[in-house]
Amino acid sequence: DVFDIEVECHDTDKLIEIVKAISPTFGGINLEDIKAPECFEIEDRLKKELDIPVFHDDQHGTAIISGAALLNALELNGKKINEIRVVVNGAGASAVSCSRFYFSLGVKPENLIMVDSKGVINRERTDLNDIKKQFISDTKARTLADAMVGADLFLGLSVGNVVTADMVRSMASNPIVFAMANPTPEISWEEATA
Repeated sequence: DVFDIEVECHDTDKLIEIVKAISPTFGGINLEDIKAPECFEIEDRLKKELDIPVFHDDQHGTAIISGAALLNALELNGKKINEIRVVVNGAGASAVSCSRFYFSLGVKPENLIMVDSKGVINRERTDLNDIKKQFISDTKARTLADAMVGADLFLGLSVGNVVTADMVRSMASNPIVFAMANPTPEISWEEATA
């Protein structure tokens, strides 16, 4: 049995205080729709301060499901997880958590390129927060299209209609495309398979 409790609060400390106040009523807390980077601090602090499980669906739910899909896709196409090149479009809570989970599954950090709304996360960027700095790539690619050339996996957790059929064709053979932007994916199934 669950209760959907909606709290509109833009202050991290206040939100943590509210969740702590209601927590004795519950056996676990599932956080939903909290933007990055605040979601990381909120979850970390609540995990330390509460004696019940704390789960952030945007991070962990997406990571677990897409990780399972990745393992199955690799088995089907015969690729090894420690050899694949990954492009992640989006740098929010879901993208960060999926990337971290993929590392734990065997993706090499140096084989992952993360792209946000301003392009590839790289050393030349001066607008990166501490979370994004963890995903700096040493690559000459600066755009999503550049990054996708030769990639084995595209993980989309951004906005709809930013990937073209030509971009998919530029990927490695038997590419894996997880276009998961909601409600409109980065590319439709029909376009990706054209």
